[in-house]
Amino acid sequence: MRVQRAFLNPLIVVFAAILAFAPANAQEIGADDQVAQLLGELRAPDQQGWQRIERQIQRLWSRSGSASADLLLQRGQDAMRRGDTVRAVEHFSAVIDHAPEFAEGYHARAMAWFMAGRLGLALDDLQQALRLNPQHFSALAGLGRIFEDLNAPDRARKAYDAAHAIHPHRDDVKAARERLERQLSGTEI
Repeated sequence: MRVQRAFLNPLIVVFAAILAFAPANAQEIGADDQVAQLLGELRAPDQQGWQRIERQIQRLWSRSGSASADLLLQRGQDAMRRGDTVRAVEHFSAVIDHAPEFAEGYHARAMAWFMAGRLGLALDDLQQALRLNPQHFSALAGLGRIFEDLNAPDRARKAYDAAHAIHPHRDDVKAARERLERQLSGTEI
């Protein structure tokens, strides 16, 4: 029996050391790899299942790694569905306070600011979301929309082009690019 204990104790120490130096959230590392793979699939011009892929990416991006932040994000999204932008901003701000490196918190709050007509604040949050997640095609599309509303068509087109390069299937982005191309070339509808 003593031989077994002597053998097990070093194993326990080694196992504890491995756990101590392992990434805090191994699931998150797997999620990053999943997103990268899904973004690659999404870029394919002939991708038939792009809606499913888009939903999978958005689901993965909505996981912060913190149950508290995820709950606050969900409460903010629920407030947005009810049209309560004030409450949504409060919840999304709490998400950002709790998880300042979570891009989706900024993206969600940007949508709430946009719905409230606070374009400058929405623009700031979208830029922060993109700093944290440069592949966030919805944030890029939102940036394009805000630049359009601010009558900055060149900047809007660049944002839409970037969104389209990542996600070439979104009809709203395709329509916006065409609209801006006509506007910038001087051709009216």
